[in-house]
Amino acid sequence: MSSVLRPSTFYPILSLRITSVSSRMLASQVAPLRTPVPPTLLTFEDPRAFQAKSWWELTRALGVFRLCSFPVLVNHCGKLMSFTRTILGKRAFAMALRPFVYAQFVAGETEEEIAESMEKMKSTGEQRYDDNLASMLECVRMSHHNTWSKDPMMQLKITALVSPELCVKLTCLLQEQQYDLNLLVKAMDGEVIVFPGLSESENTHFLYGLRRLNEIGEASINKVRVLVDAEYTYMNPALSLITMAMMKKFNQDGAWIWNTYQCYLKESRDLLLDAVRLSVEQSFCLGVKLVRGAYMDKERKLADKEGRADPVHQSWEYTNDCYNGSLEIMLNLISQHPQRYKIIVATHNEESVRKAVTRMTELGIDRDGGAVCFGQLLGMCDHVSLTLAQQGFSVYKSVPYGSVDDTLPYLVRRAQENRTVLQGIRKERDLLRQELRRRVREKITGAK
Repeated sequence: MSSVLRPSTFYPILSLRITSVSSRMLASQVAPLRTPVPPTLLTFEDPRAFQAKSWWELTRALGVFRLCSFPVLVNHCGKLMSFTRTILGKRAFAMALRPFVYAQFVAGETEEEIAESMEKMKSTGEQRYDDNLASMLECVRMSHHNTWSKDPMMQLKITALVSPELCVKLTCLLQEQQYDLNLLVKAMDGEVIVFPGLSESENTHFLYGLRRLNEIGEASINKVRVLVDAEYTYMNPALSLITMAMMKKFNQDGAWIWNTYQCYLKESRDLLLDAVRLSVEQSFCLGVKLVRGAYMDKERKLADKEGRADPVHQSWEYTNDCYNGSLEIMLNLISQHPQRYKIIVATHNEESVRKAVTRMTELGIDRDGGAVCFGQLLGMCDHVSLTLAQQGFSVYKSVPYGSVDDTLPYLVRRAQENRTVLQGIRKERDLLRQELRRRVREKITGAK
């Protein structure tokens, strides 16, 4: 467990909304925004979704996705990258990686590089956490002050501001006693609160962490929506407790702090319903990021090692049922109270996207009203993102940024996640090939 719990590094991630950009690029093909979109139109089969990409971007994406289809490379990519970096040296390695895997999944390192990507689609102790806070506040500033999105979002990892070890301990304590949200809110406001079960040093660190989170909330409210990441089941209850306290303070008049629900977990739908009940009891707005999840293999291995029940659904079908059921819960709530509930349908699964579009139409939910949006990762599933944007839906791309060295762990994880969604990657590769062939024919024949 020590490897899992090493101090978190903050990888800056903001969310780029591509609706308005894509509407400009694909204006001749966009249906009137208020015309209902039959789910049959959302086939995600048209390679022209990639027409805004350059020749190099198409070729690069094909090459990267092809590499991701080899299990041996994917399973050992971290070791291979570390070995290559040792042989080439840090500078040469960064120069070699930057045009390929890095450019596919990362927006850039400087603000100028990030802006260009938008147009196309540490220390120890408290100081380390303070450094992470400074990076997050810069992310808030960039998201708010640039014109990339009229309703910007960013992602937040609580363990970049509060130690993972403390989150694990808090989770254990929560099995025996509940913490009052009001106490956490008071601590955010600067009051010295003594939380039961924590040592003096742990309590001090927790107070510092809550004040750091309060700075994020104060900086982002009415400017940038903050999507809090879920992590592992052995710390998620503590993360949710902190997130709910932030919601209680900052979500009185709108959903500015959102929580993530991982539908590969058996408990996820119950957790979502608990959050809905709590939002009613405590009178705050609820923002939900709905995902299938990214830690399935590690969760299962850890459960097996510790001799406890597997927290993950037995099959992909159960996970899909959980995702679609949770989606239905939120869409029904949104249809009744669109100002109190918000959701980002964060998925690369085409069927879930179609279900969401169908239910939005049936329930009369405005596709660009702000209560429902869709999200995918930068460099992945562009045929879904661009098709949705073309039809007038609100779509975001998760946009990490930083140096090659800083984003290396993120790139390794992206490659490994590609293994689990390989079917979708194959389809995207096929569409990329079709678009390349279309362009070649166009060059040769002059026909559009």
